[in-house]
Amino acid sequence: MKKRKLITVAIDSPAAAGAGTQAKLIAKNYNLIHLDTGRIYRFIGKINLDTPKKINYNYLKKKIKNLKIKDLKNKDLLSDKVATAASIVAKEKKIRSLVHKFQQRYAYSPPLKYSGSVLDGRDITSIQMKNATFKFYITANIKVRAMRRYKEYKALKKKISFKQVLKSLKNRDKSDKNRKYGPLKKTKDSILINTTKLSRKRCFEKIKAIMDRKIKI
Repeated sequence: MKKRKLITVAIDSPAAAGAGTQAKLIAKNYNLIHLDTGRIYRFIGKINLDTPKKINYNYLKKKIKNLKIKDLKNKDLLSDKVATAASIVAKEKKIRSLVHKFQQRYAYSPPLKYSGSVLDGRDITSIQMKNATFKFYITANIKVRAMRRYKEYKALKKKISFKQVLKSLKNRDKSDKNRKYGPLKKTKDSILINTTKLSRKRCFEKIKAIMDRKIKI
């Protein structure tokens, strides 16, 4: 059986840098399946918040085995409380191992209707998709990121101040960059994209130009 030639895109970024938006645009333009890996940890974090007494490895293993992408689109996963819970569970090696298997399935064995995959998260370029066709590290100034996230929360009618969002992002950055397993870092072969002064459209045009050059070759 001939092996499928896939377009694989790995994106790492700190929270609210715009990676999720760009991943969606990339997925749409190149017919790729998109997996926001942070949502998986949010999913687990929410389980931990809702039913803490039920949490154990076998219970989570079953939950992840039956997990579908549509489950990750639940708006309840977008709260700051769930985000904090997610950053805590993401530090555990056993949980990261469970999530890794789930991610590998979507990264390298996407449904036949797709031309490949695009995953965004914290350790995608360094661990999950080391041999991806394209690797990007998307970042932005923390105050710009906090304002973006604050506006998202306001649009969802969530009661939270800009100061609280900024503090939360600083804590998440520290947690993501300093955890023992799968820390956030820019790999040498990742292309840096700073979105501080870029619009969504301009950022995508920049990424598309890079991808199109290589795909044509």
